[in-house]
Amino acid sequence: MYSLDRDPLLLTPGPLTTSLRTKQAMLHDWGSWDSAFNRITAEVCSQLVDIVHGSETHVCVPLQGSGTFSVEATLGTLVPRHGKVLVPNNGAYCARILKILTYLGRESVELPFAEDQPADPAAIETALMADPGITHVAQVHCETGTGILNPLAEIAAAVARQGRGLIIDAMSSFAAIEIDVRTTPFDALIAASGKCLEGVPGLGFVIIRRTQLEASAGNCHSLSMDLHDQWAYMQKTSQWRFTPPTHVVAALHEALAQYREEGGLSARGDRYMANCVALVEGMRELGLKSFLLPALQAPIIVTFHAPAHPAYNFNTFYQGVRERGFILYPGKLTQVETFRVGCIGALTPQDIAKVVDAVGATLRDMGVAVMV
Repeated sequence: MYSLDRDPLLLTPGPLTTSLRTKQAMLHDWGSWDSAFNRITAEVCSQLVDIVHGSETHVCVPLQGSGTFSVEATLGTLVPRHGKVLVPNNGAYCARILKILTYLGRESVELPFAEDQPADPAAIETALMADPGITHVAQVHCETGTGILNPLAEIAAAVARQGRGLIIDAMSSFAAIEIDVRTTPFDALIAASGKCLEGVPGLGFVIIRRTQLEASAGNCHSLSMDLHDQWAYMQKTSQWRFTPPTHVVAALHEALAQYREEGGLSARGDRYMANCVALVEGMRELGLKSFLLPALQAPIIVTFHAPAHPAYNFNTFYQGVRERGFILYPGKLTQVETFRVGCIGALTPQDIAKVVDAVGATLRDMGVAVMV
């Protein structure tokens, strides 16, 4: 399916391994005000909105930078300065939202959950009922600190019943796990080019309810992060306000073509699920246990307990696997030593089998016996 070059395969939640076609799309230069490039931007935005079936109600606003830039831009644009945001927190990226809100001077309410437990829609609704001052809920869909998938549809329904706005960090789930605005209402959904769309990093985007975006003029703390201003300028001129990441946009345009060729969301999600199953089963045969229960595991990234062996050292382990052609990810938990292996990118279950072989060979070279 994919033609890869000789780079190590990235087993990370982004940046990730991309196809040769996506890499080749960056070999051309584009004028940032040229009509051909503006047409590419417009097509990308339209196709992104279509993935959530939102063309009747939502628009897409692209923004330069990493996904976190777009998270901050969304919070700063949509949440008024007197607003208050409820953040269900079961991981590192939920905690990052809370930190951003502190920087923005927006009031926040943390609703904590254990890292191995999903956010509870009933608890969220109870918190909203108890505090009418809360204007928005900011929910991470797939918390890649652990790989847990939060029950987004049920959370969206609870938020809608209470008449509050929902902002979704779908960075690691968009385009692989279904989110349909017709059945899962939201004000904004945030994602990025270098995740499940299998583009390269450097571009975030926000799919926003148009009426909420139109009402947000003057909210933002920052000129460069003002999504309303970005959208209004693009509507007027078809151009970006400031220099766009032209090569990244072109790569995403090509990656979206391959996404459609593969079969769209269902096919992309099925391949990632097959990768995840092959990974968990293969690592289990090596004696490595995943952190989450299977019912909570998203097919995006899997957290594994580090071997409880005196010879184990993550840096040595990482380097040994890298020398065999694969790049893993360190753990994100504070209480348990772990490492993470991604399932996304231009990878197949056959690639995952080679990853498992590389992990096993590295552990044997380290003298780490984990077989059970």
